[in-house]
Order: sequence, then structure tokens, then C-alpha cells
Amino acid sequence: MRKEKDVGMFLFKFRSIQSSISVVFSCLILFLITITSYISYQLSADAVEMNSKHYIAEIIQQVNINIQSYITNMEDISMLASTNKDVKYYITGNGFISEEERRPYEKRISDLFQSILITRKDIASIMVFGYNNRFVSDRRITSLNTNSGFEEQPWYKNAKAEGGKSVISAPHVQNLIQNEYRWVVSLSRELKSADGITGEGIFLVDLNLSVLNEICSHINLGKRGYVFIIDKDGSLVYHPQQKLINSNLKTEMIDQVKQSGSGSFVTGEGNKKRIYTIQETHFGWKIVGVAYASELIANQNQINLSYFLWTILALVIALYLSFFISRHLSRPIKLLQSSMKQVEKGDFSIRSEFRSGNEIGQLGQTFNIMVGRIKDLMNQIIQNEESKRKSEMKLLEAQINPHFLYNTLDSIIWMAERKKHEEVVLMTSSLAKLFRAIINKNNETVPVRVEIEHITNYLLIQTLRYKDKLDFQIDVDPGILDIHIPKIILQPIVENAIYHGIKNSLEPGLVHITGKEDGDTIVFVVADNGVGMEPEKLDQILKMKDGIVRGIGVSNVHERIKLFGHEFGLSFHSEKWEGTEVTIVLPKCVQKGALDGS
Repeated sequence: MRKEKDVGMFLFKFRSIQSSISVVFSCLILFLITITSYISYQLSADAVEMNSKHYIAEIIQQVNINIQSYITNMEDISMLASTNKDVKYYITGNGFISEEERRPYEKRISDLFQSILITRKDIASIMVFGYNNRFVSDRRITSLNTNSGFEEQPWYKNAKAEGGKSVISAPHVQNLIQNEYRWVVSLSRELKSADGITGEGIFLVDLNLSVLNEICSHINLGKRGYVFIIDKDGSLVYHPQQKLINSNLKTEMIDQVKQSGSGSFVTGEGNKKRIYTIQETHFGWKIVGVAYASELIANQNQINLSYFLWTILALVIALYLSFFISRHLSRPIKLLQSSMKQVEKGDFSIRSEFRSGNEIGQLGQTFNIMVGRIKDLMNQIIQNEESKRKSEMKLLEAQINPHFLYNTLDSIIWMAERKKHEEVVLMTSSLAKLFRAIINKNNETVPVRVEIEHITNYLLIQTLRYKDKLDFQIDVDPGILDIHIPKIILQPIVENAIYHGIKNSLEPGLVHITGKEDGDTIVFVVADNGVGMEPEKLDQILKMKDGIVRGIGVSNVHERIKLFGHEFGLSFHSEKWEGTEVTIVLPKCVQKGALDGS
């Protein structure tokens, strides 16, 4: 403990944490660098890597020589065909006198090709396609695949375009012979006439890819090293892990290989560090050797063990010192973190207790000021929202539509003049009950049954005014009648339905109100069969501007309900000329006094 206090006193001679951390970790880094053998290991590894590059380059050059020699042999075979008098006569434009005259030529050519195949097991097939529509192969009886379309295949078109030069194709499935599908590389060239100018046909040799595998698979570039080949377009000609490449389980640096000439480059880090060595061929292929640098160092295990042991020793010492240092430095930060978690839970009375002259001490003082300010602002917001809510409620209670009152009184006078006493009594009684509910300021919440009585009185007055043009239905689950809800939530919705929906309709109007319990919520639905609303108008009903609700009707109802949570409130569904449906979702747990501050 004495040592820990001494270290702490040493650190706090600095006025800032940044200075303390900079000095401590600078010493630790310097200490680690002086006791490790990283530099010597790196120099040794670079030397080994350079020698390995030369070694791999020589191996890949030998592979290149073997493959080019192999391709040269194939070109010699094509030259043999191009100079053979039977082949040249067979594909000239002159026609044979009879079938009997043609067959001996085909037999001699097939025998020539078969003799070549006997000595070269790596050749899959040899064929000649004359521009005079004659065809001959190494088989006396050959059935061409009618769907092969050989004239459209790349080996045919490229050979014709090169005008006598040999063309090496990318690996492909050869489907020329019916019921045969071989994975080959094709060497093709155009056969010229005696004058060397006019093309008379295409000579084709299909090479089995197995020969490339035999050449490349025996190359030793470490345990994981390998050789692969790409053509001039960047397509893989050979790869020992072709299936993994095709299924995207393994990737190669194809783009970088395409852009590089003969030479080498290094990619990756650590155990994944790879050396790519490239050799170019005269026919466009690139032979690439890939070796892992980690496998090229003979005594790598001993070097790594020595490096590891020295590093462990240095880290133990560094950790021993860092434990006491970090503990002293992190203690005030943890205390501040704990205070922040208490604030996150809603405790704004918490204050940080530590006092120091560095940045953490200043941060603690700022934290205390911030928490106090947030607490004052939250109290102020609550008071403002409460005042705003009460003002809006009072304004809603004071809202008596002059036209509604005038029209109602006018209807009462009209019915009295016509001695409709029962209707006068019913309308007057309903109007009185309606005003009694509006001016009752004792509570902001009422039982569902009171809200239903209020809207019933309102609808009775409207049906007496509009006669046969308006009717209503109220279907409310009796089980929710005693649950308290914010008062006057149905009247603005129904009033909106009558004046903006039913009033403008030519058909008799119907307002249908339903109410039921749905889990922990109460759901009211007010539906009418009026003229409906356009989507643009529907979007504007509940929108706010500058944080202030537009109007005190429908929007006021929506905002009062949302005081219980964002998942509550109003939602609208309307179609033009089909009517409107308003869904009101309230919490079931609203009790008397929930909005009254009691």
C-alpha cells in the first residue's frame, strides 16, 4: 500500500492526466523495445524472404519453361497438320468427284491424328474444320454435337481473327463430339492455302488439363505453397483449389497479378503473409507461384519462442507497474461512471464527491453543474407542460360552437312554434346535460359511462336537427363503463364526422361508435359513411407546427391522450366517398385524477 501511494503521489505531480499517461507509457514502451529482439528478428526475416524470392523465381521459371515447351510441341503438331498434303487438299475449295474419292483422304488424316494421340496421352482430340464445310478428326466415325455451334466458340473465332497464329483458349468444357464433355484447353490456328494468304480452315487441338496438374502439383513451395496459371484476360487456367475459388471460399490477387509483369510482390501480414512470384509466357499466360513467408524461415520456432519469452517477461513487469498506476488513475473515472448510471436511472440528486485539480476533477465539477441544470430544466418543462395542458383543456371546455348553439336554439323555437313539446323537452334536456358536462371543471377524467352519456346527448340534438339525414349507433362493452378516461374525447371526433363528412353527403348519414377492451388498452372506433377525405388532408389532421398543436379539436384530443405514452392516440382511415374511421386507443389503467394532478 505504501508503494501504491508513492506512485500515486508521483503521478499527481503532473497537473493533467494526459501528462501522467504520456510519461508512464513512454517509459513502458522504451523498456519493452530495449529487451526484445524484434529488430533482429525482422532483419533476419527480410533476408530470408529475399533469398526465398530468388529461389521461388527460379522454380517458377523452370515451370514456365516446361509449359512453354509443352505448348510449343502442340504448335508443332498444328504445323504438321498445316503442311500435310492430304489435309490441305481435303479443305481446299475443290470438290471431290465422288464419296469413294473423299473417304480415303479422311482415313489417312484420321490415321495421322490417331498416331499422334497414341504418343501423347495428354491430347484429348485433334480436329480440322474446313471453310468448305468439311470436317475430319482423330476418329474415323465422328458425330458432331449439332448444338455445339463451333463457329461461335471463342477458339474458332479467335483463331480466324489471328490469321494463322496459334491461339490458346481459356479452360472450357468441349462439347463438339456428341455425348462427350471434357474440361480442356484448346490450341487453334487458321490453316492457309498454298499462297499463304487465303484461309481454308481451322485446326484444333484439345489438351487435357491433367497435364498442367502434373506439371504444377509437384512443385514444392512449402507446406501451403502452390502454383496457379491465369490467361491474358485474368481467367484461371489452372489452380489446385479450383473448386474453392469457384465457390468463393478462397480468393486470389488476380487483379494485382494481371497488372504486374514478371517479378514478385508481397501481400498480407503475419502468418498470412504471402509472396507472389510471376513469370510471363509468350502466348499470354502468367504462371504464378504463391509461398507463405512464415514457412520459409528454417528456425522460426526457436526465434518465435525466444521473442515470445522476452516479450512475456517485459509484459509481466509492465503489467505489474501498470496495475497500481491504472488503479489510481481509473478510480475517479469509475466514481464518475457510477454517478452517471444513477443519473441514467433518473436520480438527479446525485453529485460527484471527488475533488482534484486535473481534468477529471474539472469534469466532475462540470458534471455536478450539468445534473443540477438538467434537474431544473426538467422541473420547468413539467410545469410548462402542465400549464399548457390545463390551458388547452380549459380552452376546450370553453369552446362552444356558436353555429351549433344558434342552430340548436333555433330548432327549439321552431319545434315550440309547431307545438312539438316532446321534442322541445328532449332537445332542451340534452342541451342542458351537454353544457353541464362541458362546464364541469372538477375532474379532467370521467368514467366511460359519463363520456357515453355526453356524446349521446350531443348526437340526440344533432339527430333532432337533421331529422332523417342523420342517425347514430353506440355499441360499448359494459365491462369498460366504470373505467376513467380523459373527458370530451368523442365529441370533437363526432362533430368532425358530421360537419365534414355527413353534412356534405347526399345519402342519409350514420355515425357508429364502438368501444371495447383490448388487452391493456381501451379502443373506441368512430365511423361515418360521409364523403371521406383525400390522403393529403388526412396527413394534415394531426400535424404540428413549431411544437404547437394546430387547433383545439381533434389535435387536442390526440395530444391529451399521448400524455399517457406514444403508443396511444388517434389514427385515421378514410377513402374518398366511402367514409372515415377514427380509432382512439387509450390506456386501460387511467384512473380518476390521473390528469388532475391529484
